[in-house]
Amino acid sequence: MENFWEYLQNLTDAKSILSNGGFVVLLIVVYAETGLFFGFFLPGDYLLFLAGILTAAGIIHVPIYVLVPSLIVSAVLGNYTGYWFGYRTGPVLYKRNDSIFFKKRYVAVAQEFYAKYGGMALILGRFFPIVRTFAPIFAGVVKVDIKKFSLYNIVGGVAWVTTLTLAGYFLGRRFPELKDYLQYVVLALIIITTIPLIIAFVRRRYVKSKEE
Repeated sequence: MENFWEYLQNLTDAKSILSNGGFVVLLIVVYAETGLFFGFFLPGDYLLFLAGILTAAGIIHVPIYVLVPSLIVSAVLGNYTGYWFGYRTGPVLYKRNDSIFFKKRYVAVAQEFYAKYGGMALILGRFFPIVRTFAPIFAGVVKVDIKKFSLYNIVGGVAWVTTLTLAGYFLGRRFPELKDYLQYVVLALIIITTIPLIIAFVRRRYVKSKEE
């Protein structure tokens, strides 16, 4: 249990997250998680929230009016990269062997999410791990019209970044002591964002077992 809490503390330690690059590292993480298929494991949600809290506390020395637009640009560019990758690889992606950084079931989850919500999946999917990474890739695979994709991409990027970053920022301003309890905040965020995915996996297996 001590190792678990130590791990969480390392995840939420501003120095360990933002060292060796600081603000630049934050932008790279957001870009990678939203554009590169091996970035699905990166902690985009809580890093945005954490960035807001640490900016309010003055630990991240970047004005909020610079931080938010910069993160939006990274998120939007990330999705364009994912779209391009899916567009170029197409059906070959489904034949790719599973590895540490790639699982076919992740593409299947994004496909089901897209089938259910259509283009809105690119907006709603921003708030769900794995779907956030693979939804734009799948959109590229099925060759969604680039104008429609751009609209959903920009709206989704703005909604995701501003909601989480500004929520963290204003909470940090309202409750300065919050920065001392970041491990609990992160744990709550992990649980909240993981529950929908667990439900989706269980539902998918249930439907699959009934078909068999």
